Amino acid sequence: MHLYVYDHCPFCVKARMIFGLDQQPVEVSFLLNDDEETPNKLIGKKMLPILVKDDNSAMGESLDIVNYIESLSSTPRLSSETSEKLAQWLTEVGTYINKLLLPIMPTTDFAEFTTSSARDYYSAKKQAYIGDFGPLREQRADFVAKINHDLTRLVEIIQSPHAVNGTLSYDDIHLFPLLRNLTLVKEIDWPAPVAALRDSLSTQSGVPLLSDLAQ
Repeated sequence: MHLYVYDHCPFCVKARMIFGLDQQPVEVSFLLNDDEETPNKLIGKKMLPILVKDDNSAMGESLDIVNYIESLSSTPRLSSETSEKLAQWLTEVGTYINKLLLPIMPTTDFAEFTTSSARDYYSAKKQAYIGDFGPLREQRADFVAKINHDLTRLVEIIQSPHAVNGTLSYDDIHLFPLLRNLTLVKEIDWPAPVAALRDSLSTQSGVPLLSDLAQ
């Protein structure tokens, strides 16, 4: 199987996680952000992740990929248990976190941004709906203070250092990509239980953190 992703993309991280959790082999390729031809050829639209199965058919949508890989396992890893408190936390953080993270992405040494045209493509697309990156970067300290506060709130939700609900579930698939992307932000104050969960999910899934790229 072959998985096409962007390294910065949280939806792509969800798809990457399940291969490590289920110990399923996969070849991973990082596309340039302005490569429209490859995804359009595979699934008819510019969207990642894309999984090309062993039969050469292609599928998109991160959770569809997660469900497909789970269906191949004799011992699926993910519980369907969900936490309403975590869902609410993710919704609240989702109202502002992209304003902190998206302006950072094109200035980071990701494989999908190795050309100026790819960086410019990403910046134009994201600023079209989130606003100009310049003013958002000037508000960085405010966004950092807000997420640092919300990470302390997350401590109360975490049930185990290895899985947010105590056993691995789809909630971990939703939470880890955000925690991973936050490792790009050097000012983050990580509460010990959150850092432990972040590190454990990285190890279990085989998806590395981004601390070496933090700025």
